[in-house]
Order: sequence, then structure tokens, then C-alpha cells
Amino acid sequence: MSGERIGVVLVDANVLFRTGLRALLERDGMAILAEAPSVASGVRLVERLRPDVAVVDPDAPATPVADARETIRRVKQAAPATHVLALSAPSTRQDAVDIVCMGCSCFLLKDAPPETILAGVRAAAAGESLIAPKVAASLVRRLRASGAGELPQPRSVLSGREQEVLRLIAAGKDNDAIATELFISRHTVKNHISSILLKLEVTNRVQAAVVAVRAAMV
Repeated sequence: MSGERIGVVLVDANVLFRTGLRALLERDGMAILAEAPSVASGVRLVERLRPDVAVVDPDAPATPVADARETIRRVKQAAPATHVLALSAPSTRQDAVDIVCMGCSCFLLKDAPPETILAGVRAAAAGESLIAPKVAASLVRRLRASGAGELPQPRSVLSGREQEVLRLIAAGKDNDAIATELFISRHTVKNHISSILLKLEVTNRVQAAVVAVRAAMV
């Protein structure tokens, strides 16, 4: 992270919302490195500044016209180490599953309480995940309905302990909760998660949870 402060770039077309969000994050001690009203300008800023977190409205205008999946892909391509928090309008028609699978760490709605948005930015910066409850329910339904597809089968590539950790990730547990439930250290949890991501060939724990849900592990 940027020293002791989380460095953030905001990408949202609504200047009033950006202003309010900036004030919220700065009050919490985060550093707003830049703001952008569109995907094109946001990607350039992310590539130059390499923030810890890019807070992106999936509905932000893109040039040329692109859908939300392309938006997230372009941000992640510009700065692979930057974590993405998708912060979407409650009325969005964007597909949360597709956005998550493109590398988004967290997916929240703009009507979430301020403390939830702050928790989402902190979770993204730590490489963890936070999904809005309204989104999570439909996410799980669609994943279960869609079947395994071409995704790797966790039971065939992960150890028994790694499967336990993955199941708890998919259940929404953070690292501390996983450590407590399995009676292991937080450091050991982080090592297991690193191994899980490598074996499943995914980039973050949200994508790993997608694999777990599609494999009916939760």
C-alpha cells in the first residue's frame, strides 16, 4: 500500500457522488490519488499512479463503448497489482458474475452504508473480498445454475486443508474467521490462499469462491 495509507483512484461519471465518496474515504485516512469521469481517463490514471484500489462504477462511460467486463479488464490490465472495487448503482443491469470473473475483488452497491463502503475499500486493498448481500444471492443462484463449465475442479487439485479453506472463503469468511474456525494461524491461512489461487489459476479470492460454488462446495 501507499505507506500506511490506502491509495485510491475513483472512476465515476457522477461528480457529486465522487465528491461525497472522496470526503468519506479521506475522513477515514485514505489517500485519493486522482478522480476520473470515464473509463478511458481512469485507466490512464491507474496505469500511471498504480493505486492500491481503483473504485470503479461499472456503468461509467467508456470510449470506445465497452461493457462492464471490458471496463474491469482494462483497469486490471493497466495495473495488475491494483485491486478493483466495483461500486454500482442499485438499478444496474450489469452482470455481477461476469464482473467478478474479470478480476474484481469487491462488488458493492452505491446505497450501501458508508461503513460498508469503507470496509469494501479496506478489504480490496488487503486482497480480500466483499460482495453486497443483494448481489451475492443472485450470484450464487446463477453460479449453481450454470454448472462447472471449463473451470478447474478443486477436489482434484487441492489438498484436504485447502478445500476446507476454499469452502470457508466461498462462505464469506475473512482470514481471521478462517484461522479461528480451523485452529490455524492467520499466516498459515494466507499461505493456503496463495496456494489455492495458484492451483486454480485465478487471481483473487472472489474468483476462487466462484470455482467453489460451481463445484457445489457450499
